[in-house]
Amino acid sequence: MASLFCIAHRGGPIHHHHTSPENSLEAIRRSLALGVDAIEIDIWQIGGELIVTHDRRLGRQLKGKGLLIEKSLAEVRQLTLENGEPVPTLRQVLELVGDRALLNIEIKGPNCVPVLVEQLTEFTQDHQLSLEHYLVSSFDHHQLFQMLQSAPHIKRGVLVEGIPYSYAQCCDELKAYSFNTHLGFLNQDMINDARRRGLKNWVYTVNHEEDWQWMLDLGVDGVFTDRPEALLEFNRRQPS
Repeated sequence: MASLFCIAHRGGPIHHHHTSPENSLEAIRRSLALGVDAIEIDIWQIGGELIVTHDRRLGRQLKGKGLLIEKSLAEVRQLTLENGEPVPTLRQVLELVGDRALLNIEIKGPNCVPVLVEQLTEFTQDHQLSLEHYLVSSFDHHQLFQMLQSAPHIKRGVLVEGIPYSYAQCCDELKAYSFNTHLGFLNQDMINDARRRGLKNWVYTVNHEEDWQWMLDLGVDGVFTDRPEALLEFNRRQPS
């Protein structure tokens, strides 16, 4: 069956008649209700807690000014999204998602690994869940290597923005599960190389039907999308 693994990018903010703030519990709740395959979120480590938000600077998603990592945990706890929701923590997202979808946790800021491994281990043990439900991705391949060393059993996704000279070779030493590549830099050779290496090919951020069709033609496995509802409809229309 030709279909694309549907990953709700930043929780999947765009639904037909409603937009939720990205990386919000509201967006994640809506995406889970649709039955997406996976949820993607972004994390930063602030004062020993993992905070779910995308930008390094306040002002776009979170009201305020200045750099996120210069704030104290108490200050970050006061920040709200445009729907009035406080900025979520990873723990809240883990509770919400449970085992209803794969959770792709993207490491954005520095020094996330020790806290992340601790929280994932604790949460899955407390709830008798498998670590199979998680994938940790990053553009910071050093933190992915730390993940490999400290928790090799948690899947890793290698994020790249361009077309690396050696295609997906960087995934080998990180023993990656997926190669997460940018829609703007993509070619058949890179996709084929990742497939030869036994990797999942996941592409970000793909929001238009003509691009979803192109992804199927290239043999991509899945896409990160802001429009999970529309992608699931597109998948349903594909010939089986």
